[in-house]
Amino acid sequence: MIPAMYSDCEKLIRATLIAFLVVVLTTPDATSGQFEDADAAYGTSDYSVRIRQSFPNGVPDAQHRFIAEAQYRLGMHYCFGKGVPQNYEEATKWFRLAADQGLDRAQFELGTAYEDGRGVPQSYADAEQWFRLAAGQGLGLAQVALGSIYSSGRGVPQNYDEAAKWYRRAADQGLARAEFALGTLYHVGHGVPQNYLEAANWYRRAADQGFESAQYNLGGMYYLGLGVPKDLVSAQMYFYLAAARGHEEARKVRDDLEKQMTAEQIREAQKRADEWKPKSSSYGQGAQ
Repeated sequence: MIPAMYSDCEKLIRATLIAFLVVVLTTPDATSGQFEDADAAYGTSDYSVRIRQSFPNGVPDAQHRFIAEAQYRLGMHYCFGKGVPQNYEEATKWFRLAADQGLDRAQFELGTAYEDGRGVPQSYADAEQWFRLAAGQGLGLAQVALGSIYSSGRGVPQNYDEAAKWYRRAADQGLARAEFALGTLYHVGHGVPQNYLEAANWYRRAADQGFESAQYNLGGMYYLGLGVPKDLVSAQMYFYLAAARGHEEARKVRDDLEKQMTAEQIREAQKRADEWKPKSSSYGQGAQ
């Protein structure tokens, strides 16, 4: 229960602040620089030498990896209907071929297919298996997906310690979704000791990349004075930013908070929001 003494704005913030671990995964149609470098080297007199710069085991390794990469990309075409009719069964067939050869992005896509029941029977156990293989190779998106499975207990026993481990690995790569998720764990004390300062720090990292849920939560921290000094102007700046990205609760809080602020405070918050620029481009992707 939220005490009646709180303002409507504070009630809304306290009720909706965390948005706990609602992590939406999207997959960029990524390309890998080593393959483009190898393409450029093909047909040159020093082809073998240049290939070894990206593929230590030489041409056979490159050929093996090119096959897996081609299978993965063909799967992406079928998954999104690019140049071919959209066909999830066909997509997962090609993802599996590449995943069986160890390509981390294909393993992640196959895990996502099992998680969603897209082209294969829905199976969290299979999703966890493929996410774990890709996460073990350092793929940030797979680490977030694995953390999400453990935090929710989908197909595995709920384990916040395991979730925190995988979120941290992805967050250390700069993946905004992982930074936000790790912030929520510190916020509520799941898998890590409750620590509002740490929560605010991780929210800020994700917010600096434009992650709207982190901007909203960080605004709430400033409004309530949790882990940061209580500051209505900073709170409203983050609410403005999150609202501009379509965060519905931020829009409600923004409008209510304006009633508590002076005209000068509102102008300052809007000025800061207008001048804000994202600090990196890993929002939604993370280090690949």
